[in-house]
Amino acid sequence: MSYKLFATMASGFESLVKQELQDLGYEVETENGRVFFEGDQEDIVKTNLWLRVADRVKILIKEFKVTSFETLYDEVNAIDWAELIPVDGAFPVQGKSVRSKLHHEPSIQSITKKAIVNKMAEQYHRRGVLLENGATYPLDITITKDVARVSLDTTGASLFKRGYRTEHGAAPLKENFVAGLLGLTKYDGSQLLVDPMTGSGTIPIEAAMKARNIAPGMKREFAYEQFDWFDDSLLEKALVEAEAAINRDIKLQIQAFDINQEMIEIAKLNAYDAGVLHDIEFKQRAVKDFKTDVEEGIIIANPPYGVRMKEIESVRKLYKEMGQVFNPLTHWSKYILTSDLSFEKFYDQKATKRRKLYNGRLRTDLFQFWAK
Repeated sequence: MSYKLFATMASGFESLVKQELQDLGYEVETENGRVFFEGDQEDIVKTNLWLRVADRVKILIKEFKVTSFETLYDEVNAIDWAELIPVDGAFPVQGKSVRSKLHHEPSIQSITKKAIVNKMAEQYHRRGVLLENGATYPLDITITKDVARVSLDTTGASLFKRGYRTEHGAAPLKENFVAGLLGLTKYDGSQLLVDPMTGSGTIPIEAAMKARNIAPGMKREFAYEQFDWFDDSLLEKALVEAEAAINRDIKLQIQAFDINQEMIEIAKLNAYDAGVLHDIEFKQRAVKDFKTDVEEGIIIANPPYGVRMKEIESVRKLYKEMGQVFNPLTHWSKYILTSDLSFEKFYDQKATKRRKLYNGRLRTDLFQFWAK
């Protein structure tokens, strides 16, 4: 059976997910926060397994115009829910509304749920409440400019949860966000890559996984594995193929530093769990002590942002040190992510390009300094 599918992602990464899907062989349509494509169960498995930058893969069940709760109820109730959800299936409903006449999200959620319950009670000849004590079928109802989309989430926990990061420090970047950063750089595994403030190691780990062609979803579970109508053998087959696709011959040059030895140990544990510890050189080192004889390379850094005034003063001193160390490396490309929009002033160099991204709800800018 063929489905209309879509991948969701953080704002600013649509073009990268579009490219990922095209590289996997799909024809796509893109809008803000979503990339649409057609596929069957095998494609649901493949995209959940291989998409590095996306958040989730969903099945679009129905799309319709809606300006009243009566229409919402009727349209949802008209769906053949017994085809998707068994009698004991749990079906939590998430509701969201953007610039629409129906804007009260709890009501949108509850009316959608009621419409499904009533239809399933009718289809399964049940009276009273449904037990919902079986497998989970996560549903979404999103209304944007009075157009509703009902979808089934095949992913479960967001795709950023790769399954390798068991330890982390304060406010780590999500794995798929880091994969997006890497997609915005020229890194392809052939260059020296340096992360001078690595924290829990997500940047070097994601870089090594990408360069070695390790499927990001190999060490985790997905919501679709619990669906009673899904073919279990498809994931087993895809995992065997993904294992065979790993590039074991490439020699990587990745260095990861942090001033905190405890964070270096955490990063090493995470790299080990990801299967790429042998690819990364970890060392305790302050940014001001960074030196290199290598002519060309790539630096990707996620320095602390600073929130309170005392922190901001300390962080801006760090930005100055970064500029003193990195600016002389004119044949290196540098990519620095921070929410401090005055970063260039303290770094003492104007970026070649700035790109606005959202780390959760926090606006951050990727300051790009391209090699000469």
